[in-house]
Amino acid sequence: MFEALQFEFMRNAIVAGLLAAIACGVVGVYVTVKKIVFASDGIAHFSFGGVGLGYLIGINPIWVAMAFTLASAIGMGFIIRRTKLPEDTVIGVLLAMGMALGIIFIGLAPGYAPDLFSYLFGNILTVPISDLILMFVLDGIILILVLALYKEFLTLCFDEEFGAITGVPVEKLYFLLLCMIALTVVVMIRVVGIILVIALLTIPATLARQFTHNLRTMMLLATAFGIIFTFGGIWLSYILDLASGATIVLLSGIVLLGSFGFSKLRSKT
Repeated sequence: MFEALQFEFMRNAIVAGLLAAIACGVVGVYVTVKKIVFASDGIAHFSFGGVGLGYLIGINPIWVAMAFTLASAIGMGFIIRRTKLPEDTVIGVLLAMGMALGIIFIGLAPGYAPDLFSYLFGNILTVPISDLILMFVLDGIILILVLALYKEFLTLCFDEEFGAITGVPVEKLYFLLLCMIALTVVVMIRVVGIILVIALLTIPATLARQFTHNLRTMMLLATAFGIIFTFGGIWLSYILDLASGATIVLLSGIVLLGSFGFSKLRSKT
């Protein structure tokens, strides 16, 4: 593995894994505590429409996907908060629309989309420097927002009604949280892909929640687990010649299931 670090693509993959783990470790905790995993999945799938539009108009699909995910996050939040439609129905419709738009845009685009598979299922070994810079900036935005509004987000996640009574702008915070999820999705697309992004967004946070209920500690643990999973997945995919994104997700899922099983056995003894 260490000899592989002489290659630029492997060094880029390590940096991308670290940046992705930070975003997932922080935002993923909010997703699991607030129980908006399905909403996050809807935002992730809607980003495929942006990828398709990027191919059609000849702009970097990641930039267009970011605009799409932010638009879907705001639209989803508005519909859920301002209408009587069931939340799962709204998310399901937006999810399907995003994938459908992506398919249509790609069909209209001239030529063949050679790296489309990497956007769907991820390929951390092909992350360019330009995407690393974007991931770094998005991580910075997420961390600044969390540090500045930590107490407000804490209220939103654990006692939204009390927050509204005491003057906390819970609706604006909810919209902002959805936008942070959208930015995290963009960070994750090139690492594990649109289809698998929800796994790395939730598994490290779920595992961290087994060890602590303190939000700050949970974020640190989730970030650490994310780093372990991404680095371990990169190493396994390199050794076994497997798809990197799928290997990362499979490794994290196996560890989570093993942790649940161990906890169950320990509780019986």
